Amino acid sequence: MGRPERRQAMSHYITGLLLDGERKSVQPMAARLVDNASEAEAMRQRLQECVGVSRWSDEELLRRLAKKLDQELPGIEVWVVDDTGLPKKGRYSVGVARQYTGTLGRTDNCQVATSLHLAGERGSGCIGLRVYLPKEWTEDRDRCRTAGVPETVHFQTKWEIALGEIDQALAWGLQRRPVLADAGYGETVEFREELTRRGLLYVVGIPANHLVWPPDADPKPPTPTEKRGRPRTHWCDGEKQPIQIAKLAQGIPRQRFKTVTWREGARGKLSSKFLACRVRPAEKHTKGKPPAKEQWLLCEWPEGDEEPKFHLSTLPKHLSLRQLVRIAKMRWRVERDYQDLKGEVGLDHFEGRTWRGFHHHASLCAVAHGFLALRRALSPPEQDEVDAAGGQKAPPADPSAPNRLVPALLPAGGDAFTLARSVQDLR
Repeated sequence: MGRPERRQAMSHYITGLLLDGERKSVQPMAARLVDNASEAEAMRQRLQECVGVSRWSDEELLRRLAKKLDQELPGIEVWVVDDTGLPKKGRYSVGVARQYTGTLGRTDNCQVATSLHLAGERGSGCIGLRVYLPKEWTEDRDRCRTAGVPETVHFQTKWEIALGEIDQALAWGLQRRPVLADAGYGETVEFREELTRRGLLYVVGIPANHLVWPPDADPKPPTPTEKRGRPRTHWCDGEKQPIQIAKLAQGIPRQRFKTVTWREGARGKLSSKFLACRVRPAEKHTKGKPPAKEQWLLCEWPEGDEEPKFHLSTLPKHLSLRQLVRIAKMRWRVERDYQDLKGEVGLDHFEGRTWRGFHHHASLCAVAHGFLALRRALSPPEQDEVDAAGGQKAPPADPSAPNRLVPALLPAGGDAFTLARSVQDLR
């Protein structure tokens, strides 16, 4: 991470992200980190230099965070891939464009970042986050240079960025776990095939119009004939043909769907109607592509007017319906991560425009969020068993001394090492 002064500035930045305050951009954080208002400008310059100029490695910082979460966050079971939108005005901030984002539920001017998370029942954390560059950016190299985009960065789809983050995590030596993703990733055949090629299991959403072979089908390759003309390419099984997932689900009696409860929510137990069957995806079967290997089709059909939802999964065949549902529904952790990253530590508050500044800010936000995730999982708040109802109120306690950092400017004749030792003594 570089010199001690830089590491100290990074520590200040993360502390600023964790402190109370509505805005987590550089200037408001600098004002909260000093005792004397006259020192705020010096602190602002240190934070700005740390995030916008310094050449420390985002990959190395995320590697250390990922290893720590992988080893210390209890109950990690899956990796989750997703992307989030960050509303942004103007056209010069890296990656900003009019594009659709599920965060806003519409097309708007924003940045979109693809992320990778470790997740389990007791917590989750972001270990990779990279801004998505639309083609209008990557095809305009002058615009990219102005925003500091490296020359080696070219257009990649979101699922390709996600695969790069997964490859990075594998290179770090993280334990292999099933990958969860929504239909925006699961609808891409290449994404699913690349996960399988890497030896990773998956549970991914799938659109209702995708084709699968019925559960009792046994498709065979086309039989060569001596007739003239183009050879047959369609796999077939007598009269049975691939069917859209939605039509397959509609043909199954509703009484075969079972009610499954997967976790306790803020408003009570979360449950819905599910059915799982073994199918073989049939994408591009008309072009001679063989059926994919048999896997789970998980159908969720809630009561009422809600549309059914579908997942494809390569999880083991012996898993029960309840286990399949529990793992598939663990994807909700990524939504909680985005809420915390934005609402608690200010992921979407960065006011810079450059590639380096955005990713430095995002990496430090991931570290701050990882700290919160570990504290929540390892040191949850204790329940107060003392019932004070009807008793005399205790007198108000004196306010505790504020947790302030040392001044932003070094004392005359002091050095960074002495400063760091003084901070340690104060703590």
